[in-house]
Amino acid sequence: MANELSGKVNKKNQPPPQAHIESVIALYSNGRIQEALDSVETLIKDYPNEPLLYNISGACYKAIGQLDAALKSFEKTVTLKPDYADAHYNLGIVFMDLNQLDAALNCYNKALTIKPDYAEAHNNLGATLKALQQLDGAIKSYEMALAIKPDYAEAHNNLGVTLKELGQLDAAFKRFKKAVALKPDYADAHYNLGIVFMDLKRMDEALVSYERAIALDPDINFLFGILLHTKMHLCIWDDLASHLNELTNKVNNGEKALNPFPLLAMIDNPEIQRKVAEIYANEKYPQSRVLPKIERYQKHKKIRIGYFSQDFMDHPVARLTAELYEIHDRERFEIHAFSFGPDTKDEMNLRIKKGVDHFHEVRTMSHKDVAILARSLEIDIAVDLGGYTKDARTEIFAMSAAPIQISYIGYIGTMGANYYDYLVADQTMIPKNNQKYYSEKIVYLPCFQVNDSTQSQPTTIFTRQDLGLPEEGFVFCCFNNTFKITPTTFDSWGRILEKVNDSVLLIYADNDTAQINLTKEITARGIDPNRLIFGKRLPKPEYLARYRAADLFLDTHPYNAGTTASDALRMGLPVLTYFGSSAVSREAASVINAVNLPELITTNQEQYESLAIELATNPEKLKIIKDKLVDNLATAPLYDTQLFARHLESAYLSMYDRYQNGLDPEHIYVEH
Repeated sequence: MANELSGKVNKKNQPPPQAHIESVIALYSNGRIQEALDSVETLIKDYPNEPLLYNISGACYKAIGQLDAALKSFEKTVTLKPDYADAHYNLGIVFMDLNQLDAALNCYNKALTIKPDYAEAHNNLGATLKALQQLDGAIKSYEMALAIKPDYAEAHNNLGVTLKELGQLDAAFKRFKKAVALKPDYADAHYNLGIVFMDLKRMDEALVSYERAIALDPDINFLFGILLHTKMHLCIWDDLASHLNELTNKVNNGEKALNPFPLLAMIDNPEIQRKVAEIYANEKYPQSRVLPKIERYQKHKKIRIGYFSQDFMDHPVARLTAELYEIHDRERFEIHAFSFGPDTKDEMNLRIKKGVDHFHEVRTMSHKDVAILARSLEIDIAVDLGGYTKDARTEIFAMSAAPIQISYIGYIGTMGANYYDYLVADQTMIPKNNQKYYSEKIVYLPCFQVNDSTQSQPTTIFTRQDLGLPEEGFVFCCFNNTFKITPTTFDSWGRILEKVNDSVLLIYADNDTAQINLTKEITARGIDPNRLIFGKRLPKPEYLARYRAADLFLDTHPYNAGTTASDALRMGLPVLTYFGSSAVSREAASVINAVNLPELITTNQEQYESLAIELATNPEKLKIIKDKLVDNLATAPLYDTQLFARHLESAYLSMYDRYQNGLDPEHIYVEH
C-alpha cells in the first residue's frame, strides 16, 4: 500500500510560486513533516483555492497520524479539483486507515476512472477488496496493477497474500519469491514467504525467511513471537530463556510482539496471555461498526445456535464435536454450521453436514456477508470453534454475527475482545481467582471437553517390533505437537529416563530438524539417543492403536495435551500431567478429572518427575491405576456426550434467558 505523497507540481499554473511548493515537498520528503505542514498551512492562507496545497497538507496530517484532519484536506482537494486522481487515491488511503472500506473503494474507483493506468490505485483497490473478503475482485485488481507495472513488488506481495488465503500456496509462493527478487530488502515479503514455508511444512526455510525479515525490520508486528514459535517447531532452544524475558518485557510495554496462539506454549502466565490477546485483538480485529447494532430478536421457539469453524473435516475439533451436533435437543434448539474451511467431502465433513439442521458453506463469502447471513437467520448464539488458530475468521465476530457470542474448544484462552461474551471452561481450568485474566464471562461446565461416544476401538494390533520399540523395558510416550516441547519439559523427560533403567520415550516430531535437535538434546543430558524413539504420523485408527504399546503418557507443560489426552485415556493409557496457572496448562488435568483419576495430576515439575519414576518402577501401583482407568471408562463423564450436551444446553438456556431479560452476561455455573 502506498502512503507517500502523490502529486506533481504543474509549473504552468504558478499562483503559488513554484519554489515555495518545491520547498514544502522537500521538507516532507526529508521527513520534516511538522515544518512542511506549518509551511503549507501558511501558503493555504494566501492561496485558499489551490488544490495541490490541500493535497500536501493532507499528506502531512496523515504522516503525523491526524487522520480526521487529513480527511478534510483531501476532501477539500477533490472539491476544488474533482479530476485530481492523486487526491482521490490519497483520500482512499485515509479511508482505509479509518477502516471505512466502502468509502475507500469509491475513492480508488474514482481515481481509476480519471486515470485508468494508475497502478498504485489498482493495487490499493485490491487491498480494499481483500479486506472486504472479495478475493476474486482483489486478484483482478492486483493483476491489473501488474499488467501496467510488472516490476511492482508490492502488488506481487499483495497478490501472494490473497492467493495464500485461497489456499493456492504454490502460486502465492511464486509471488512472494518474485517480490523479494525485485526488492531484496522487502521485509514484509520475506515475512509472508516464511508463512507459506510454514504452511508447506518447510520449517527450516521459514526460519530463514523470518530471520531475514526481522533483520530488515525488527518492528514488523507480531514477527518476534512467530520467529520464536518457528524455533519451537524445530526444537531450537538457544537463548530461549532470555528471548522469553524479552518477550515478556515487550508485552508489558504494549508492543505487538506475537499473536496469542504461540504464547500458550511459551509462558504459563494468564495475565500476560490476556495482554497479548488484547493487543492482538485491538490491532487485527477491533470491534467493527460496519453493521448496525443487532436489535433484540423476538424470542424464538427454538434457540438458534450457530457453530462457526474452518475445521468441519477430519480435524481434532471436528472429531471432538461431531456427535454434539447430532444429539442436540431439537425440541429446544436449531443447529446451524457455518463452514469457512475447505469443502473436503471426507467422512467427517459429510457426517457433520448430516448432523446439523442447516450447513452453510461460507468460505467464499466476505466477513461482512457471513455476519449478515447469520443476522438474517437470527442466530441467537454464535459459537467460535477456532479462536486464534489457523484460518479462523475473528472478523465475523468483530462485526457481531449474533447477539450472544462464545469461544469454545479450538483455542484454549481468552480472546481479549469485548465482542465475545462467554468462554466455556470448567473450574479446574479457570478457578474463580483467575477470572480476572479472561475478558469473557466464564461458562463453568462440570466437564470442559466434549467427545464422541460413538468412536469405536481400533482393530489394529501393533507389536513392539512394529513400532521400533525394544522387546523389554518401560515405554513412556507423548504425541503432543512438537512446538509444545519446551527445554524444561525435556529436562524432566531426561531425568525420568535416567532414573528408569531400560526405559524409552516414544514421541512425535513433525520435521527432520526437530528430530535431529531432540537427539542432540537427549545426548547432551547424558541419555543414550537410542532411547528416544520417533513415531510417525499415522491415520486415526493406527494412531489410537499405538497407545496400547505404551505404559505411561507424559504430558507437556505449559501447553497440555487436549485431544491427545482423551485419546490416550480412551485407549486405557494413563496420562501424567502437572498443571500451572493458565487454562491451557490445566486442560489435561480437566480431562483426567473427567475420568476420575486425580492421582495422575501433579502440581510442580518435581512431583511430575517423581510420580513418573514411581509408576515406571512400581508395576503394582501402575496396574492399580490402569485397572481403575479401564473400570471408569464406561461411566466417565469425559465420554458421555449426551450428558455433556445437556450441560452445554443448560448454559445456552441461561445465557439466552439473561439476554431476553435485558441482563448483561454473567458467569454461569452448570451443576452436575
